[in-house]
Amino acid sequence: MPFKTLDDMDLAGKVVLTRVDINVPVEDGRVTDTTRIDRIVPTVADLRAKGAKVVLLAHFGRPKGKVVPEMSLRQVVPALSRAFGTEVSFVDGNYGDAVAGLTVGDVLLFENLRFNPGEETDDAGFAKRLASVGDVYCNDAFSAAHRAHASTHALAKLLPACAGRSMEAELTALDAALGTPKPPVAAVVGGAKVSTKLDLLGNLVTKVQHLIIGGGMANTFLAAQGIDVAKSLCEHDLLDTAREIAAKAEAAGCTILLPRDVVVAGEFRTDPPTQVVKAEDVPAGQMILDAGPDSVAHIETVLDGCATLVWNGPLGAFEMTPFDAATVAAARHAAKLTKAGKLISVAGGGDTVAALNHAGVAGDFTYISTAGGAFLEWMEGKELPGVAALSAS
Repeated sequence: MPFKTLDDMDLAGKVVLTRVDINVPVEDGRVTDTTRIDRIVPTVADLRAKGAKVVLLAHFGRPKGKVVPEMSLRQVVPALSRAFGTEVSFVDGNYGDAVAGLTVGDVLLFENLRFNPGEETDDAGFAKRLASVGDVYCNDAFSAAHRAHASTHALAKLLPACAGRSMEAELTALDAALGTPKPPVAAVVGGAKVSTKLDLLGNLVTKVQHLIIGGGMANTFLAAQGIDVAKSLCEHDLLDTAREIAAKAEAAGCTILLPRDVVVAGEFRTDPPTQVVKAEDVPAGQMILDAGPDSVAHIETVLDGCATLVWNGPLGAFEMTPFDAATVAAARHAAKLTKAGKLISVAGGGDTVAALNHAGVAGDFTYISTAGGAFLEWMEGKELPGVAALSAS
């Protein structure tokens, strides 16, 4: 999808309305995790270096169109100032006067946009109010791109628009993973339930050559083949759906990989007694909690023959030992291939990021998306309003 970047814009002396995601965790008025702030530093630095006056637009929490003092973005200002290495000013109402006082290189943060009911309704009037104080629009918040809100959608239609550095990196990585990927492509999809990822699975079987299914949802696919999964988490009401997805995959030439062997236990807790059995031999009273070593070896062999990998979800109950073993082993193998230049690896989703961090390889993947809902909707093949607006601009 074509879009303009900071390199395509004349920014000298311009007021750049920059949509960012700084919806960060705060305790006692202090930011406890600056990951999202750190991601926008390159964009803010580039804007200042190019002679722009930077105005940050963002949301915080879900105030539902009302002023909620504890959801004020004012409390994030000190963390922003430290990250940018410059004082960040703040305005909670009179946008025009605050922007008029800016000089080149200044950074100004507007109050939580969701205090205005027009933000979440994609109100044209609110977007025009924002646009009236800016010259250029820059979207650096991919994580909010799946929402058609005033600051992500309507505003992009009113000013010359471009992607910030984080958005640019995200869109480039996603295009490499599923847009125009280098084949063969493999996808790892894990998680507890098939029902939460029906659209995702249905889209991927038409896009990839190998679909590796793990976690609780693999049990539903195993059961759809007539395998008794005993006490395992399984959506028995979706067996026909699983069979339909499998048929769609076969028609599209996509191979579905399910666990060949599994790690089972009688209790869902850390370090219970376990055993490894073939997928079709799960003992009565036991539950599948991870893929077994033969399954991992099969996954590694498939990845060895692939050029691109997209990953969403763990292969087992990775939060508890020893049921993290399959996820850790497969992730480390993918990381090794990536570091060797043999694999483009893109991963995203909350559980996925946590699992890759747990495996110690998040820094070795080609790209890790922290976008959550936007990443999932992109994998489902849905149009993201914030991205579409940039492209249209």
